[in-house]
Parts: sequence; C-alpha cells; structure tokens
Amino acid sequence: MTDFVHLHVHTEYSLLDGSTRIPDMVSKAKDLGMKAVAITDHGAMYGILQLYKECRKVGIKPIIGCEVYTARRKRTDKIHGIDSTQGHLVLLAKNNTGLHNLMKMVSQSFEDGYYYKPRVDKELLRQYSEGIIALSACLSGEIPEAIIDKDFNKAKATALEYLDIFGEGNFYLELQYNKIPEQELVNKYLIKLSNELNIPLVATNDVHYLEKTDAKAHDILLCIQTAKTVLDENRMRFPSDEFYFKSQDEMMKEFSNVPEAITNTQKIADMCDVNFNLNEMHLPKFPLPEGIDHYEYMKDIVFEGLKRRYKDKLNEKHVERAKYELKVINDMKYVDYFLITADFIDYAKKNGIPVGPGRGSAAGSIVAYAMGITNVDPIRYNLLFERFLNPARITLPDIDVDFCYERRSEVIEYVKNKYGQDKVCQIITFGTMAARGAIKDVGRALNLPYALCDKISKMIPNELKITIDRALEVNPELLAEYQSDPSVKELIDMARKLEGISRHSGIHAAGVVITDNPVKEYIPTQLSDDNSLVTQFPMDNLEELGLLKVDFLGLRTLTVIKDCIDLVRKNHGIDIDFDDMDYDDKNVFEYISSGNTSGIFQLESAGMTDFMKRFKPKSIEDITLGISIYRPGPMKFIDMCLCNKNTPEGTVYEHELMKPILSDTYGCMIYQEQIMQICRDMAGYTMGESDLVRRLMSKKKMSALLKEKDRFVRGAEKNNIPIEVANKLFDEMTDFGNYAFNKSHGVAYAYISYQTAYLKCYYPVEFMAATMNSFIATREKLAEYIEECRSINISVLPPNINKSDVKFTVEGGNIRYPLAAINGVGIKACETIVSNRNQQGEYRNFVDFVKRNSRNDVNKKCIEGFIKAGAFDGLGNNRCELFSCYEEVVDSINEQQKKNLEGQISLFAMVEDPTEHEYEIRKREEFDLSKKLIMEKEAIGLYMTGNPLDEYRSVLKDMNLFKCSYKNIDENDSDSVRLVDNERVKVAGIINSVQRKLTKNNEMMAFVVIEDLYDTMEVIIFPRTLEKYSSLLVPENKVIINGKISLKQDTVKIIAEDIVELNVKKDDSITVNEDTADYRNNKENLRTDNGISFSDNQKLYLNGDNINLSQLEAFVKYFTGNSALTIIKNVNGSKMVKTMYYNQSIDIINEMAELFGKENMAFK
Repeated sequence: MTDFVHLHVHTEYSLLDGSTRIPDMVSKAKDLGMKAVAITDHGAMYGILQLYKECRKVGIKPIIGCEVYTARRKRTDKIHGIDSTQGHLVLLAKNNTGLHNLMKMVSQSFEDGYYYKPRVDKELLRQYSEGIIALSACLSGEIPEAIIDKDFNKAKATALEYLDIFGEGNFYLELQYNKIPEQELVNKYLIKLSNELNIPLVATNDVHYLEKTDAKAHDILLCIQTAKTVLDENRMRFPSDEFYFKSQDEMMKEFSNVPEAITNTQKIADMCDVNFNLNEMHLPKFPLPEGIDHYEYMKDIVFEGLKRRYKDKLNEKHVERAKYELKVINDMKYVDYFLITADFIDYAKKNGIPVGPGRGSAAGSIVAYAMGITNVDPIRYNLLFERFLNPARITLPDIDVDFCYERRSEVIEYVKNKYGQDKVCQIITFGTMAARGAIKDVGRALNLPYALCDKISKMIPNELKITIDRALEVNPELLAEYQSDPSVKELIDMARKLEGISRHSGIHAAGVVITDNPVKEYIPTQLSDDNSLVTQFPMDNLEELGLLKVDFLGLRTLTVIKDCIDLVRKNHGIDIDFDDMDYDDKNVFEYISSGNTSGIFQLESAGMTDFMKRFKPKSIEDITLGISIYRPGPMKFIDMCLCNKNTPEGTVYEHELMKPILSDTYGCMIYQEQIMQICRDMAGYTMGESDLVRRLMSKKKMSALLKEKDRFVRGAEKNNIPIEVANKLFDEMTDFGNYAFNKSHGVAYAYISYQTAYLKCYYPVEFMAATMNSFIATREKLAEYIEECRSINISVLPPNINKSDVKFTVEGGNIRYPLAAINGVGIKACETIVSNRNQQGEYRNFVDFVKRNSRNDVNKKCIEGFIKAGAFDGLGNNRCELFSCYEEVVDSINEQQKKNLEGQISLFAMVEDPTEHEYEIRKREEFDLSKKLIMEKEAIGLYMTGNPLDEYRSVLKDMNLFKCSYKNIDENDSDSVRLVDNERVKVAGIINSVQRKLTKNNEMMAFVVIEDLYDTMEVIIFPRTLEKYSSLLVPENKVIINGKISLKQDTVKIIAEDIVELNVKKDDSITVNEDTADYRNNKENLRTDNGISFSDNQKLYLNGDNINLSQLEAFVKYFTGNSALTIIKNVNGSKMVKTMYYNQSIDIINEMAELFGKENMAFK
C-alpha cells in the first residue's frame, strides 16, 4: 500500500477554528498506520512541541509547520480595504535550520506584519526560505485565488515565484477534495500547471476536526469564534463535512487520478527531520567585566553576605553549608541564575520596591539568604537545601519572588533594559473551554434561551478541574435533564466535544523568560496588546527546552507593609526595619493568640483565627505550622496537634527516630521536608534520593512507589526498625504526600504574617489605614476592615469634602474615610477636588464646591455619591436639601460659566461682587435615619451613621464568625482567605429575605439571605432543619446560624444545621470544635430523626444487596466529604467492598436513611 501522511492539519491551537486535540490526532494517525503527521496551525506555532512529544511517544515522525498568512503587498502595508485580507501558505520545516527560520518568520509576522492577522511577505519568505518546504495551501492560497479569479497568468507567475523562493523540490502545488465546486476547478488547473512547470503535486485534506461526526461541533466552534448562532445565514461556515482526519484508503480513493500526489506526502515526510534538544540549558550570562570568573564572583558575594547576616554568630556550620550549596550550584551550572536573581532583587530593594522574604523552596538555601535573594535563615529553621536543589533534580529550580503589586512592572522593565528587550519575554497562557464555559458558549451558538443555559451551567459543581462527564455522574438533577430534554442533550453533547480545547491566549500573570540570545532564536514569539514580547509556548514547554523562567509575583501585603511603615515614619518619626528583628516578640504572638487576626497575612479566616486562639503560637515555627496545617488534607490533624501541644507526654511516635523529625509539629506529619528526613534517617536515603521519593508521592506514581517501598523497608530494617512499622510509615507518607506542605515556603510566609501582626499590634491605626487603602476598590473588604477598626476602638470618620483625601488617612488616633472609596467617584475627580482644596482653601459651601470643580472631572454622578455618603455634611445644608437640588445647581453654574467663557457677561456682572450670586438652596427636613442608612450603603457599601446590628457588636466580636464578605474572595490571590468545602462555620446577622420551596419529595426547604456587618449571603435550609427552626426565619429577625460551607454552586453558600436567635447575651448556640483538650476521648454521639446514632469517629457501612448502587454512588459523589462509608455487596458468592467518602451530617444521614432505608445502614 502507498503510504499517506497528513501535511495540512489544524489543531485546537488554530484558536476557535480547529478542534483537533493533538494527543487524539497522533493516536489516530498511529492507529491508521501512518508513519508521520504534521501540524500547520494558522499563523502561529503554539502546539508544535506538544505534537513533537506525542509523536515521539508513539514512534511516529512529527512534521513541524505553520499555515502562514501572506500579505497582499508588503507586510508593512496596512491600508484598510487594500491590506485587510490575507492569503494562505503552508510551510513545513525540513530540518532544524528550517525550524529556526520558520520560528523567526512567524515571530516577525507578529512584530511588523500584524494587520488583522500576523502576515509574512515575499521578502520575509526569501530571507528565511532555507530548510523549508512550501505547499500552495487551500482555496485561500494566492495561487488558488488567482485560479478562481480566472487570472491564470497570475497563478502561473506566482507558482514560479514560489519555486524560485524555495528552490527545486521544495515547493508543491496542493490538491484537496472537499466537495466544494471551486476546489474542482482549482485542482484541474493545478494539475495542468504542474505538468507545464514541472512543479510536483501533493494531496492534503486541510484537517480541522478529527472525525466526520465532529463537523457539527466544529460549526458551533466557528459560531463561538464569530459571535454568531447556527441560525445566522450570513456567517462563516465550512461548506461540507469533509475536513476531518481521513484514512489512507479514503485519500487514495479521492486522488486515484493523481497517485503521485499521495506518494509525495510520504516523500515530503521523509525529507523532514526536526529535533528539539530537551536536555540542554540556555541560561543567560550575568554581565561582568571581562576576565572575572562568575563562580569566584558569586563566592565572594556569598561569604561577604554570611558575615553581614550572621555577624559575630557566624560559625563553621554556616560556612560548610554554604560551601556545600555553592559546589552543587556550580556543578549544575546555575551560578548565573543566582547572580541574575540577586541582581534584580537588589535593584528592587535599592529603589524602594518591597520584596518578600522568600517564596517556595528557595528559602531553604543559605546561599540565597547570604545573597539577599531570601530573608529567611535556613539554619535557624532547619530548612533543607535539597528540597530546593540537588544533583538528582533534572529541571531548573524555581526562585519565585514576591514584589509589591503596584511596582512589580518596574522590576521587569529593569530586567528588560539590562539583558535586552529581545531577550526578556512574557509567557503565554491558554484559556480553555471549562465545563461551565463550554455549556454557555455552545448554548449561545445554538441560540438556546439564556435562562436554560444558565440553569444547566449552574448544575455543574463549582470544583477545580470538574468535567461535564463528572458532573453528570455526581448530579442526578443534571443527568435527569440530559435524559429528558432533547435540547439539553444536544447542548451537553456538543459541549462535551468542545470542552477543554483552547479558546484564547493570554499572558501569564507573573512568568518571564530570560535568554542568553534573542528569544526567537529558541522559540516563536508574538506581541501583546502593549507591544511586549510574549512566547508562543506555555510555561511547561519553556522549562523542557531549558529556558530560564522567573516568576515576578505581585503580593498586595508587601504594599500594605510598606505603606504602613511610611505612615509610622510620618506620624511617629520611627523607622521600622524588619531585617534587624528577631521575630520573637511575645506581644505579637499574644496578639495573634487573642484572635486579632483581621488583616494579618494568611491568618484572617474565621477557621484560622479560631485555630490560632486555641493553638496560641509562641514562635515563627508555630505560625508556620498553622499556615501549613490549615488546608484540605492536613486539617484532619488539627485536633491531634492541639492535644499533643497541650499534653506533650501523650504524644505517640511510631519509632524513636521519628521524634526529632516530628517534634516541631507536635507529632504530626505536615511538611514535605519531613518525608525527606524520614527517608534519610530511617532508611538510609541520600537527601537527593529522598526528594525523588517525595516527588513520587506528591504525583501518586504508584508503580514506582511500590518498588520504592521495598527499598525503604529494607533500609529501615538495617536501622532495627520493625517491618510492620516501616510498612505502616511508608503507607502513611504515601497517603500524606499529595497534600504535604513545603516548610521553606511556610516559614517565608510566616515572616510576612509576623510583620503584619507586629504592625497591627504596635501601630493599629496606621496598619488599618494602609490595609484599607490596598482594598479601596473592594467594598466588601472595606466593610470588613472598617468593622475591625471599630472592634479595636479606632473610629473611621465619615467622608468629608474638606478633610478626606483621595485615600484613607490617619487623623489623630482615627482614620478618615476617603473620597475615592465612594461609589461612582473616580480617582481623577478626587485628585482634582483635593488639589483645588489645597491650593484655594476649604470649600465654603456646596455652591462654592460646584463652582470650583464644575469644569473638571467632577460630574453629577460623582456629586450624587458625595451627597449619599454624607461628604457635604457640615457645609450648611442637609442631605435631603442637596439631593433635591444638586442637578439644578450644577446645570445653572455650568450654564453661567459657559456664558462667561463666551463673553456674554453684563456690565453689572463685571463690577458686582461675585459672592452675591449664590444659589439659594431651599430648606427641607432631613431624611430619616433609615433613609440615610440606605443611601450610605448605596454610596459606600456600608453603614456610616449607624447599623441595625450596632448593639450586638461586642458580642459578635467574640464569636469567631464567618464573614459574608468571604464569598467574594479571589482563589488566586495569595492574600485571600482560603475557603474549604464542608468546613463548619458560624454566621450571624439579620435575615433579609426567606424563600420557601417544595422539594421533589414534597417537603418544604428554604433559601435565606442573611446580612452581617460586612455583606449578604445565601443560606440553604434543608427540610429537617427548616422544620425545627421555621419560627426563627422571619425577615428582620437577628439570628446565629451554624452550618457548613458549600462550594458546589456558582457562589459560596452555607448549608444550615442549627439556628438560634441573636441576643445581647453571650452566644449560646452550638459551637464547633471549641473543646479540644483531648481529642482522643471527646467524641460526641449524635442522633438523627430516624433514630440512627453515630459519632464522628464511626464508619458507615451499607448493605449493597438491597439498594440501588448507581443512585447511592450519585448521592455520595454529590455530597462528597471526608467521612468514610463502605458498601458491601455479595457477587457470585464473594463479597464486593467499595469505600467512598461523604459529608457526614445529620441532615445528609437522614436523607440517606429515607432514600436507601435505615435498615441497610450501620455505624461501627
């Protein structure tokens, strides 16, 4: 059989035009017996390395190419109507020279050829033609277009020109079969042209999707790209369903009249041979004067740094550790990496740009500490260098750096200027069609009602990496809609086909590549909207190619710390230098232990606050433990940790060798470094080998771990550790490995926690002002922090047009609310108002204010916001008076000033005192308090004059409450509170609304909106809970609700378990985890309405013989949690046992009993 190779293929990286997933395409090519396959995405080379790796994996040849856009004239010509359209040309790399030329050409097409699309021209093609094979492309190619236009002379001339550019044997005329009438005409003339000019033919299929049945999904993809629906007549569409990945037989049948076109596909494939070197580093050189050895230079910096850091405490241990690290760094050729990193951090510090104390495993290096890269002493905290770098590690280590988020860009600009704009590049990212997004996109394209698409998308659980298939498994309601509604079935089926494919490109928030030669020597690049250089490869590809990637991360808290220090210097004349502190101030730890953690980095969530109050940290190590343990996974050790800290004599270690490793964490395994130490001390591993085991555990590579377990047990035996202990320990480490925390990172972040706690402890007014300034545009956070100010006896003074600045300011021992935090008011308007006030004095009255600002950036919306917020209080008129006339006053003054400018000014006006032309504002009775509060809430997002919950403030402060504003957190923000699904919480506030609804079982449930001092939140009340507490669920009633966080819907909600009325007495509602004096003996027995008794430490067993297993599995998956249940079923005389994990609560167990029968349930 004649071999055929697809040479014209569009993958998902022809964004919103191709839907072919690379792994699937390569797999199909292999199954069809093809020896090679190409990638030729439109105008870019995003997917070439992925194709290369996938092909190598299955043993077929990757052919690297691109279907470039060709300019109608020169690529620099950009005249609308003449240069708005482009031609197509397929280019394939014959060898590595061709690959680099193709990458340079594609990069250049973005740099100076971009006009609607990135375009090349004949000049660029000639310049980079070496090592490249060209195909004449589809109907949009220059030659086919000329044929369609019946300009055969142009077609011939263009063919000869391309032949001249690429050379004999490197240019092919491309035939396609796609049932398009124009294609038949083009094919006919291309064959004639081939015979006449002796230019060979090649057959392709312009693949845009994998299977013929994918044509409809691809059509929907085109609708998404063009913002059309399938019903729109005038839209982009493919005229047939022939653009799929055809077999050799199909292609041979379609081109039986020109068999050489098939043969030539394999001939071209044979000519192509491209290799990526994935084992070579391309680190840039740190610029030093000629003749200076980089390693010796670095050693000098390190040993000088050690003297500066340790002073008279410098000892042999420090020196030997530094020598060891330096040798490893030098042997692995990372010297310049450290020099470059230290240099831009030094630049930031010298220019007043705040830098974090460290991030990630780099904090475990004494060399990094000595060079000023980190501020954490790894010897003091027993941090491991090998967790960061060791000879067994084959990838570049990460030295990620936190900078002030407002000035991070200055550091990146410094690096660009130092190493060259063409050698520093930001990193591309690809946004994919996630499950919910795919439903919405496809629904719009199918022209389905918005309400239906919104409803279906919200049925998909709000979980990380959730898929539509998984959602159908865990949500019976979604499955029912899918099975019963044909429209929903089509929507979901089409969305499944497109789910996960790349939708658009973006720029990585922090990642930057630095290279020794221009970036486009190694990879293709493109330009961002602001003309910055951006890679066409995502981050993982860059690391595989040995390119240096540095993360310049922006951390809001660093800005808060700097602003606070500046305020302290201004108000108290004190300079705070955290570099000279020992981080052991008892007052700071007591402050944290008292629960004053609002605004404290990483410690301000309700759960973390509660933990710190019970844990009572006394050191940086304790704060590190808190940051590390309070997250999904290790949270289960919290009670054990508290108990062991309070009663250390009761701490149990599996073996004496474990004691020195786990003593700092009170017998709990928390850190990745502890895994490494256990492997070293108990089984004789080197630290490099230990790190490999840690990585295997974190990635759950079970086959490799089974082999490693044997080695671990044998090594442990040599240290007289019993086999059963070694086996148990290894299994515990394996289970723990995927959520173990990096201690080095924890210590570095504990430093920031301490710094914020220190500032708040000693300078609370300045700290709260700085904190609120960092959230000036986030009303929910402002409400939260203003309430915190009140709780620590700091008054937040209301906005005042004569006293407020643009941002929060310190006024005596209080804080003045700023103008810029008022809704509808822009920063520029505020700056104008304050500048005018500083130059001309305070505003005498409202009219004076309008006159002085009317022709600036201060519009009516801005003035309305000031009135509602009370900013004009004290200028002689109340809010009602101003609200009733402000528009008329503004219009009158604007009109008068307009006339003055136009010269329409009377003789009397020229001589009269202008102050006599004041506008009379009619006296009115002030709004009542309720109205003022509503207006304040509108304008500034909170109540200033008062609050319906005022009388309860002191009680609420002591309750360790979940704040409704937490629903707005950004999961990607390092400063944000972490929410954990099913975490028990308590919320208190006023009931705004109650909506009752019948369930499918004809039981009543309710949806309640509760408002606390910060925001509102929806609370779900299931039938059993509603039955108990229905009398309390009345609008305006003040209640305390105990429940669990639910992250399964579009927004954060609480599932209520217990409700009590809020009164001014000490909270007597059911509390969660308050008593942990001895977790071993304190297991509360609970009882459901069905009479089922259970406790938290009991496991649930279900008789699988008498229940619907599919229904049970769907139920458990939907209410997934951390409690184990075991299903036992008899199958052919044998017992089938399956363990699942569910959310153990009275309501859920009640529901299970009703659905599956309590007789089939048992707790043991």
